[in-house]
Amino acid sequence: MQKESGKYSIIEKLGFRTIFRSLQYRNYRLFFCGQSISLIGTWMQRIALPWLVYNMTGSAFLLGLVGFAGQIPTFLLAPFAGVLVDRYNRYTILIISQILAMIQAFILTFLFFNKSIEVWHIVLLSIFLGFINAFDMPARQSFVVDMIEKREDLGNAIALNSSMVNSARLLGPSIAGVLISVTGEGICFLINGISYIFVIVFLLMMRIPPRIIKAKSANVLQGLKEGFTYTFGFMPIRYIILLLGLVSLMGMPYTVLMPVFAKNILHGGSHTFGFLMGAAGIGALAGAIYMASRKSVLGLGKIIALFTAVFGFGLIAFSQSHIFLLSVVLMLIVGSGMIMQMTASNTILQTIVDDDKRGRVMSFYAMAFMGAAPFGSLMAGSLASSIGAPDTLIIGGASCIIGAVVFARKLPEIKELVHPIYIRLGIIPEVTAGIQSATELTSPPEE
Repeated sequence: MQKESGKYSIIEKLGFRTIFRSLQYRNYRLFFCGQSISLIGTWMQRIALPWLVYNMTGSAFLLGLVGFAGQIPTFLLAPFAGVLVDRYNRYTILIISQILAMIQAFILTFLFFNKSIEVWHIVLLSIFLGFINAFDMPARQSFVVDMIEKREDLGNAIALNSSMVNSARLLGPSIAGVLISVTGEGICFLINGISYIFVIVFLLMMRIPPRIIKAKSANVLQGLKEGFTYTFGFMPIRYIILLLGLVSLMGMPYTVLMPVFAKNILHGGSHTFGFLMGAAGIGALAGAIYMASRKSVLGLGKIIALFTAVFGFGLIAFSQSHIFLLSVVLMLIVGSGMIMQMTASNTILQTIVDDDKRGRVMSFYAMAFMGAAPFGSLMAGSLASSIGAPDTLIIGGASCIIGAVVFARKLPEIKELVHPIYIRLGIIPEVTAGIQSATELTSPPEE
């Protein structure tokens, strides 16, 4: 018994119970299991699609165009989607989005194996998936609150979501790299389509209590205006979203250029591409696990500023590397910097927003995180065609560093505004019982 007790104390010292504490909730456990399977397929498709486009065309510009097509719907539709997420059942929206995404993957599969796939097919299907993601992302982000019964575990659940995404980001590219070289890109599309079946089944197994939705005016534009004023009228939310948008616009398009670095600069093939993306996934996973091990939201502002700069420096160093192993190490740094900035931003936003406006705030989060990326993808593809991929990444990395410096200078003002909210939520002092329930969540004042 003493040995067994000793083992438990070691586990607790390692922080495993702290890291995975959100899995105690049945609904979140089902969500976590289903998404863990589905996201592997998603990342396989994300790797296979640009590789297929580059092999078909050899054009960095078309790589950027496909990335733009897949993400522009999020920029255009996410704010309206956020209004609907606040008005209707998030759970139902999430199930519908998964079914539609499964159909998109199976259409890609059919076109590939029928040997009739063209670039314009890929562009149209990317637009269709972007339309789905415009509704899926704010619904998914907002739905976390509905699965977590104790508010003090919300930050942990958000970090575990990031670890789940990046575990898939690690496995998906590695599997895709092998399958592409052996069987071609089509099998990745097929596996992705099948993987959605698991997440749909797990979602249907959940027992979600009905959410009380306050009466809303019929005017969607009024709801959109209300959400915009709420989001950008409060300085902490505004600066977090603007910095995230900058990183997505200037930094995140590095993924679009990975085939160019793998093939033309490192002189590799699909395996090289898979290893580079997998290394970014390992770094992101490590960052997400660290974030999950944290017990408090205090100090997240410093993490946002610091790791945005780390991400930028990592991109600049990677752009100058011609050595495969060094490039892999730098991708670890890039991945960890990206995920820690993103997870810290998400956690602060989810902590301080009012639940009846959560969907709209998270839609602007989606707009910044995914919506700015299409313009970045198109710009990166165009710049890479004219000045080269390395110089394009230097510009992107430098922009992220500048954004980090500006955010760091505003951090004292941000802390001053957030501090009273944390006091009302019971986060300060830290010895209090924890964060209140979603219906009692105190929000920043509307302006």
